[in-house]
Amino acid sequence: MNQFRKTLLSLSTAVCIMGLTAAAQAETLKIGLAGPSTGPVAQYGDMQKIGVMAAIDDINKAGGVNGMMLEGVVYDDACDPKQAVAVANKIVNDGITQVVGHLCSSSTEPATDIYDEEGILMITAASTSPSITEKGYKTIFRTIGLDSLQGSMAAEYIMENAKPKRIAIIHDKQQYGEGLATSVRDLLDAQGVKAAMFEGVTPGDKDFSALIAKLKKENVDFVYYGGYHPELGLILRQSAEKGFTAQFMGPEGVVNSDLAKIAGAASEGVLATAPKSFDQNPVNETRVAAIKAKGEDPTGPFVFTAYAAVEVMTDAMAATKSTDAEVLSDYIREHDFDTAIGKVKYDEKGDLTESTFLVYRLHQDGSKTPAE
Repeated sequence: MNQFRKTLLSLSTAVCIMGLTAAAQAETLKIGLAGPSTGPVAQYGDMQKIGVMAAIDDINKAGGVNGMMLEGVVYDDACDPKQAVAVANKIVNDGITQVVGHLCSSSTEPATDIYDEEGILMITAASTSPSITEKGYKTIFRTIGLDSLQGSMAAEYIMENAKPKRIAIIHDKQQYGEGLATSVRDLLDAQGVKAAMFEGVTPGDKDFSALIAKLKKENVDFVYYGGYHPELGLILRQSAEKGFTAQFMGPEGVVNSDLAKIAGAASEGVLATAPKSFDQNPVNETRVAAIKAKGEDPTGPFVFTAYAAVEVMTDAMAATKSTDAEVLSDYIREHDFDTAIGKVKYDEKGDLTESTFLVYRLHQDGSKTPAE
């Protein structure tokens, strides 16, 4: 082969490689996954990641969306509001226009300001604060119920099933926990059930002896806790050590196997509102098996709400042949979706029209069963 032919062949090969590389890049659609990979509630971020990556795997195996393969890109906000803002800005700078997350309501809310301004579609699988969708932002949705719905369910269970003599309501002074605690307090108050205590604890505290002494002094027999599992686990363990044996109840933020690791036997029988156990639904049998095959846990409360968030996004993309956030948002508001969490339908605010919560009883082995 003469030099001219060799040169021509080399140029042709280089052009082909460049073309294939560009095509591969053009056929990859990145979905941002924003939540805690570090920090005290990183386990919940793991749940979200498991669901998102499982959905992406399944969709890619089925051929992707509109000729594009999906790629999940993880961003760690540590459930810190300031870090969440930094993450949101990085997502914008990275050119990503679809996001699943954030997880903690206090992080999700400031991030939505940026996503709305920049035209990014965001679906949170875990943030339950009503204020997130009360701003009227067009491109913000969720695949989980509201604190108001969760609080209502908790209050109803307390009144109709638990029927305590003296109730205390404790929270972690954060948007999520205090919001839920306030909702439960107000709903109980409207029914003539007055809380003996309504107090906050500081996240990261280790010694709750003063709180427990006050609970005992007030003869409290039922405690509703708004917050996450690390603090509740310590409260439960120290309560048992000090002979305080009231019934405890919390939201989905305490539904974590690590609660039992912290509290030990004191975690047995704790009540909690949480999304339905979608891993037990036969429709998810294949998905559950695939998650387990990767050595991951499909039972977390945010696994399938995160899976469904990807489904809603990609179903809208397939139907509209678009990745534009406003086009997708219009479609999402106007249509129903069959997902891993069942039929999903939205109101004008971007909230689910039906709650996904049930009341569960938690067990020392990390499992949960529907409460009686």
